[in-house]
Amino acid sequence: MRHCIYPGTFDPITSGHLDVLSRASRLFDKVTIAVADNLAKKPLFSAEERVAMIRPNVERFKNVALATFGGLLVDFAAEQKADAIIRGLRALSDFEFEFNMALMNRHLQPMIETIFVMPNEQFSYTSSSLVKQVARHGGQVGHFVPTNVAEALQNAFAK
Repeated sequence: MRHCIYPGTFDPITSGHLDVLSRASRLFDKVTIAVADNLAKKPLFSAEERVAMIRPNVERFKNVALATFGGLLVDFAAEQKADAIIRGLRALSDFEFEFNMALMNRHLQPMIETIFVMPNEQFSYTSSSLVKQVARHGGQVGHFVPTNVAEALQNAFAK
């Protein structure tokens, strides 16, 4: 069975993330969405809240599992017996960071491949940070995130 890890902070998950997940689920027998529990990134939502937001949006994928992780991604991937890590590349600006990360991961765990997937072009400018910024200022984000996520953002910034 071919297994990949789709890691991220997913704070919050966007339609672009779900597009990459859809592509990964066609390429691999099993995809584990790995939600990073990294407080240094100062997420708006806790890891548990992010998992709860993701879960209803991935139920349609029969080969997708959800998990949280802390520490090194490649260690988590090795523990999960994954063959690959899948990463979305929205724009050229993502490439340098992702390329360096992939090389470091290869150095640490040579048997785990990193695969880059481009999302649909309609999501090429969408990021969790940008979505949060729009939502923080009362903008509509329903075109960029699932309905439950848009509601969670609205509630988070209504406080």
